[in-house]
Order: sequence, then C-alpha cells, then structure tokens
Amino acid sequence: MLLPRLRVPARAAFVSAQSCQTHPSTLNLALDALRISNVAVTSTILHGVRHASHQAQGRANGAKDGPGKRLGAKKSGEQYVIPGNIIFRQRGTHWFPGDNCDMGRDHTIYATQPGYVKYYRDPLKHPKRQYIGVVFQRHWTLPQPPNAARKRRLGMLAVKMEESESGQAVVADMQTGTGEEGNASVGEGLPSTIKGTHREQRLLAKKVVGPEKPVLSLRPGY
Repeated sequence: MLLPRLRVPARAAFVSAQSCQTHPSTLNLALDALRISNVAVTSTILHGVRHASHQAQGRANGAKDGPGKRLGAKKSGEQYVIPGNIIFRQRGTHWFPGDNCDMGRDHTIYATQPGYVKYYRDPLKHPKRQYIGVVFQRHWTLPQPPNAARKRRLGMLAVKMEESESGQAVVADMQTGTGEEGNASVGEGLPSTIKGTHREQRLLAKKVVGPEKPVLSLRPGY
C-alpha cells in the first residue's frame, strides 16, 4: 500500500521531464527521487521485524544487589577480649594474626587467649604486613623484642616462688608440720617438708587429724 504513494512524486517528475525534453539534469533529478523512494520503502519494511524480548519469568534477570556482609573491625585497640572473640572480619589478608590470635578459613581473625587487642607492625618479621595481637596487660606493647621470654603459658601468670633458708622452694599449700619441737605423734614436731603427690598428703592428713570416720552399714535383711 505504501509503494504507490511514495512513487507518485517520482513518477510525476519523470513524466514532466520527458514531456519538456529540456536539459538532462531534470532527468537525473527524477531518477534520484526514484532511488530515495526505494530506500524509504526498504527501511520501512525492515523496521517492523520483532526481536527477542526480555525474560518474563523467574529472577534470572532481577536485581543483584545483596545485603552487606558486615566486614571490618569488631574490636578496637586495647579492648578486652576472651578466647573465641572475633576481632576483624575481612576478605583476603589485609590483616594477619599476631600473638595469641589465629585466622579462620574465611580470613576472620579471632583471639585465642584473654587479654587486650593490639594493632601493630613487625618490621623484623615482615616489613609490609599488618598484625593483630592480644596482650595480657593493657600497658604491654607489641611486637615483643626478639628472643624475649614469653609472658604467660597455659593460661597462667609466672609468679616467683618463695625460698626457704635451706634454699629449697616451698609452696604454702603443700607444707606439713610446724617446724617446732612437740608431740610428734600428732604432727606438731614434724619439720616443714614437701610431699610428692596429693595421695601422700591425704594419707598423712588422715593419720594426723584422728581416727577414721565410722563405716556405715545396712540393717540385716535390707
């Protein structure tokens, strides 16, 4: 239907050019108009082709913006932590575990001992890495000097033991006797000694304190 309408102006120009028989430029103009009309018809026909549309079902093409993963520092410097507390969540190793800390399989750094958090660098260990450690006193600093003695082991602080006059270390809760002259049968005159095992202490306590407790028995026929 569009083809006759578009070619009417071109046909009229071609007919007028033949009737006049004037300069050939008029014929060229008519041919140009005919070519333009053919291009317009071709573009109009191709414009109506339908292409594939967007998927209508499912969430294959939905939004991809998920919730945040709450990464970053969970404990600040000099904040008290206990074993298992998460100190820093990260993707990759921006921070490395230092003293009394460890790293999970998702690069989460957590504490392995109770203490205070310290963020620090250790040029002797690695010049560019950042470390997170835990110390047992707030005023302590990291990193520790090379070949320095550990501050604590197995969860106990190191305490200096008292020494007796003979030069032997004595522990208060393991002493027996008074060290003075007296009745040796009740343990008043025994010198201060240290027993090797807890079993020996209990046996000695039973002998020193007094007779054993009566043994309870059931009535006949029970």
